[in-house]
Amino acid sequence: MPDTAISEAAFLDLSTLNLDDLDLTRLENSVKKWHWFDLIDDQQLQQVLGNVQLLISNKVNLGRAQLERAPELKLICIAATGTNNVDLEAAHDLGITVCNVANYATKSVVQHVFCLLLNLTIHYDEYRCAVQSSGWSKSQQFCMLDYPIRELAGKTLGIVGSGNIGKATTNIAKAFGMRVLIAKRNEADNRPGRIALHDLLTQVDVLSLHCPLTEETKGIIGAEELALMKTDAVLINTARGGLVDETALIKALQEKQIGGAGVDVIEQEPPPENYPLLQQDLPNLIVTPHIAWGSRESRQRLLDEIVLNIEAFNTGAPRNLV
Repeated sequence: MPDTAISEAAFLDLSTLNLDDLDLTRLENSVKKWHWFDLIDDQQLQQVLGNVQLLISNKVNLGRAQLERAPELKLICIAATGTNNVDLEAAHDLGITVCNVANYATKSVVQHVFCLLLNLTIHYDEYRCAVQSSGWSKSQQFCMLDYPIRELAGKTLGIVGSGNIGKATTNIAKAFGMRVLIAKRNEADNRPGRIALHDLLTQVDVLSLHCPLTEETKGIIGAEELALMKTDAVLINTARGGLVDETALIKALQEKQIGGAGVDVIEQEPPPENYPLLQQDLPNLIVTPHIAWGSRESRQRLLDEIVLNIEAFNTGAPRNLV
């Protein structure tokens, strides 16, 4: 094993992905000495930084100040795809390898996309509540049709961000009989089959976001974009909260500029109790607490991929570099 091999490591926020339902055996065996933290605090982080060669972090921020206090640190494994919690420039300057994990949550996220979409198009919550409140029992006929039900077949889905999750969403949409349009990444994107975002927005019945949050994509769906959508169109966001101007979204829903929205991500996570998006009593809005990625199978794949990242680094051939 090369000199770069990891002998001491710390997992900084294990509770963000392990609900005592995952098999940690391979991870435990990948490093001789572990420091396990459900969710590390600042004091604990300062104490552990001086000794470890490996840090695993899902959402704990590792900036230049923290990395400069870790003289033994060789590898950071991000327990996610997004890298915004690690100062990559500082890590590069300090000779620290950084790896992430991609594609582990594709099946789970796509499943959640259609959970949100079907809830909005079938009005599942409203009908369930109507049954529980004896609405069906009081009905004068055999069924209740109090809320409009729409079929996905024949509808148009717009995809912003056609990576692995976007492609998988496309495949499921086609199985429902939907037509799919893919947005250009930017004006310079001349790939066949891509159309400009503003042209796409006027045509879609459903808009699903799957792009990363960057300076280029921040607020990509704002008041102007929402105004271009059909009045019965549905917005689904399981990517990043900052992609959508939440103030504009609230206004569009209140004024019925669009038909509905299902969001699993918001700009501030976790949100304060008075967070504006959560204060809305809107039947056409569903908010879930960043759970699209969180199936047990997805979280186990994530841990297994981290093990592979550690093993690859130990052999001198690191993978999933960022």
